[in-house]
Amino acid sequence: MSNLIDIQSQIEKLQKQAESLKAKEFNNTVAEIRAKMKAFGITIKDLGLKSSQKAKSAKANKTNKARKSKAAGIPVAAKYKGPKGETWSGRGLTPKWLAALLAQGHKKEEFLI
Repeated sequence: MSNLIDIQSQIEKLQKQAESLKAKEFNNTVAEIRAKMKAFGITIKDLGLKSSQKAKSAKANKTNKARKSKAAGIPVAAKYKGPKGETWSGRGLTPKWLAALLAQGHKKEEFLI
């Protein structure tokens, strides 16, 4: 009968074998996929994927900068006005003053301008 140490040793050896097989199968699978993509003329774009993580993050940074600069210069008219003169455009998070009034049972429509 095996003891715990023997079983743990066997588990460790089997896990290493599994990792090795997975790495080999991974490389073979990627090679097969690339070959089929080349044979059929399939591109990453056809699969609905981005070409690389670096390109994705670079593009995201460009679009975020563009969005911030455009949005920062556009004032939005207030849609809601509170009893103490507070205003809110209706965009973003609900302000504390309105959240408190809603918690008291008021309706948002009561504060429309």
